[in-house]
Amino acid sequence: MSLVFDTVIIVFLYVMFGLSHTVLASRNLKRKIAESLGDKIAFYRLFYNVSSMIFLLALYEVAPKPDVIIYDLDYPYDIIILGLQIFALIGFVWTLKYFDGNEFLGINQVRRYFNDSYNVADLDEQSQLVTNGAYKICRHPIYFFSILILGLRPTMDFFYLVSFICITIYFYAGSIFEERKLEQVFGVRYSNYKKDVSGIIPVKLFFKRKP
Repeated sequence: MSLVFDTVIIVFLYVMFGLSHTVLASRNLKRKIAESLGDKIAFYRLFYNVSSMIFLLALYEVAPKPDVIIYDLDYPYDIIILGLQIFALIGFVWTLKYFDGNEFLGINQVRRYFNDSYNVADLDEQSQLVTNGAYKICRHPIYFFSILILGLRPTMDFFYLVSFICITIYFYAGSIFEERKLEQVFGVRYSNYKKDVSGIIPVKLFFKRKP
């Protein structure tokens, strides 16, 4: 019974994080903030990321962590899993080549603000449609490789497993909201890209549509 109760608390905490994260990422909320603050919304992305990190750290601190090991792989299976995890990490780093980290973190926005070049119409970021490199594999390679890195573990305890499931579900839910925004911004270009490339799991990479 205690394990069930712990599970409910862990899931509840992740749901609260997911809801707050989604609400704060809403373009409607950002528009309202921009109407009130003008170009000072340039600081919003940085605030969003810092507050999210604080929330996650607080979640980890307060969440129950049952002393339950789901599995602990023996040699050589632990080495195989570790090797796959390293391969996924290489894929993640490769993806970063096509990803503007400073824009994602909110650093570029602050720079543009102090350079008097910030466009309020951008809200909290300048959106770019990237379809080359890692983005030919799937539309969300950051999520894909993150799931592999997090899931490929030689040892799995109960708290980590529940966290992994919650994070994976959040990635899928987040990708839906993210794609709605991208379709609004890029229209037909993104719709065509969406038809040809898989979302998170690169299924279409192996099962190409016949012309």
